[in-house]
Amino acid sequence: MDYENLLVEREGAVAVITLNRPKVLNALSPALIAELTQVLDGFDSEPVVGAAVLTGGPKVFAAGADIADMADRTPVEQVQRDQTGRWSKVTSFTKPLIAAVNGYALGGGCELALMCDLIIAGDSARFGQPEINLGIIPGAGGTQRWPRTAGKYVAMEVNLGGQPIKAQRAYQLGLVNRVVPAEVTVRVAVQLAQRLASKAPLAARLAKEAVNQSLELPLKEGLAAERKNFYFLFATEDQKEGMHAFLEKRPAEFKGR
Repeated sequence: MDYENLLVEREGAVAVITLNRPKVLNALSPALIAELTQVLDGFDSEPVVGAAVLTGGPKVFAAGADIADMADRTPVEQVQRDQTGRWSKVTSFTKPLIAAVNGYALGGGCELALMCDLIIAGDSARFGQPEINLGIIPGAGGTQRWPRTAGKYVAMEVNLGGQPIKAQRAYQLGLVNRVVPAEVTVRVAVQLAQRLASKAPLAARLAKEAVNQSLELPLKEGLAAERKNFYFLFATEDQKEGMHAFLEKRPAEFKGR
């Protein structure tokens, strides 16, 4: 299927989704958001896809929301179209989702990267929330995910100052998993996605769910949720296959059931 704002391809069990509005630095228009959530919904229900990579290509991830589309909007219009609320479908994707970031990831582009489970950054990557320079604040998680990832004081610096941080500092802050040369960012992300896609699908789904719940729940409740998922997996064929393969010293063949 062809999309107006995305390029979509498959590499084995990995879906590669590329934001494709290069003339406006991949500005995140409502149409792009709609296509992206549609694509992720489709891959979420496709058993042969075990993980996905989201990128903006070799030069830029996404320079933010489409300002021309928002400049004269009223509060009522923003509520009615729920521009940023629609992003929740990205975070509800149940499979590993890796952002491959080159160049600018600003505003909504940075927030989109932070919605992913892992981030591979090219050495050209820049992460920031410049909304303060437009008289607004982030609306898709920038004030919430930065402190959870990099701490309160970095979050204040980024949200109040509006200046981006470079890839290496992002790595030092724990914001990204790896920094690599920009020309191999997507390739490294795909290789990582292929490794994650080879794992037991149900276990991967519940591990992702448990880690995400740890950010929302008190420790006691989080541990209870983890135990529930752990015990449930003993009802799966993959658990039997994985443990017997280990005992028999052979590679496991997971089926997702």
